[in-house]
Amino acid sequence: MARVTLENVDKFYGASQALFDISLEIQDGEFAVFVGPSGCGKSTLLRCVAGLEAISSGRIHIGDKDVTAVEPSDRGVSMVFQSYALYPHMTVRQNMDFGMRINKFAADDRKRRIDEAAGILQLTPLLDRKPGQLSGGQRQRVAIGRAIVKEPEVFLFDEPLSNLDAKLRIQMRVELEGLHRQLGTTMIYVTHDQVEAMTMADRIVVLNQGRIEQVGSPMELYHTPRSEFVAGFIGAPSMNLLKVEYADGRLSYAGHSVADAASGAATLGIRPEHLRIASEADGDTLPVEVKVREQLGSESYLYTTGPGGDEIVVRTDGDTAIESGDRISLAFPARHLHLFDGEGRRLAEG
Repeated sequence: MARVTLENVDKFYGASQALFDISLEIQDGEFAVFVGPSGCGKSTLLRCVAGLEAISSGRIHIGDKDVTAVEPSDRGVSMVFQSYALYPHMTVRQNMDFGMRINKFAADDRKRRIDEAAGILQLTPLLDRKPGQLSGGQRQRVAIGRAIVKEPEVFLFDEPLSNLDAKLRIQMRVELEGLHRQLGTTMIYVTHDQVEAMTMADRIVVLNQGRIEQVGSPMELYHTPRSEFVAGFIGAPSMNLLKVEYADGRLSYAGHSVADAASGAATLGIRPEHLRIASEADGDTLPVEVKVREQLGSESYLYTTGPGGDEIVVRTDGDTAIESGDRISLAFPARHLHLFDGEGRRLAEG
């Protein structure tokens, strides 16, 4: 196990800059998740930690060792890629053994490592099968097993579940969380799926256009996003963000007063689960029209259109009688409001 420290890391591809002054410390034994939209730099940053990409400036430490100029094979890391990259003509055992055999590990040590990894990943009955005889989830386990046998100080995962169907992704998330608890090894995981980030991470690193937007626990990012970007990215469905006007201690949207405010704000945010369906007699309410009701059993999502033309999503009970085409009013509980300035940064009162 090891701490991973990045100090002022920049990455250029020619004249194009992909990473901007990245400074970050991932604790020994932590499960850290890099998350963000396509092109935000999360995979590039992971590849820099792995040594597969050379950084343009800055330093990278793994444990007490400066690995900035160290070859990938000598960094004490093991990487699991989006593609399984298994040798189709080899058995599971041979796939897991290949790297160790090339590096001239002793036969007894190789067998011990394979048997231990297979036991952890429930691959023991499959060791003599070839990849073509395995399901997608089983092949992904083999790819993880190939990483485990190296007994690295740090595991790196680059969107490893994106090729699996929804049910298998959920199953593999649970298995990876269990694997982390069992091994206690530092893990860095890259995904564009914020649900994966929220459910798996000890800490989330949100990246946007090559810069770190915010670092924190899943619930820190959920409750106190520091920017409109984080507010809109974390949460499913994402936070409703409405452009508002401020006057005389009140925030209004499309001419409707919706909340008190001690100071001006350019954007008001509220999550779908925090909006309240109100009656016209409730005072400050916003009239909306329900365009679509998405029923998910225990809960329903109402996709509504407000007077300003924005889509506003509301989570409500699964047994709600509200239908598409209905007109309802929404109340904005003050304790659940998030307020942002004209540059998209969180205001202290939000």
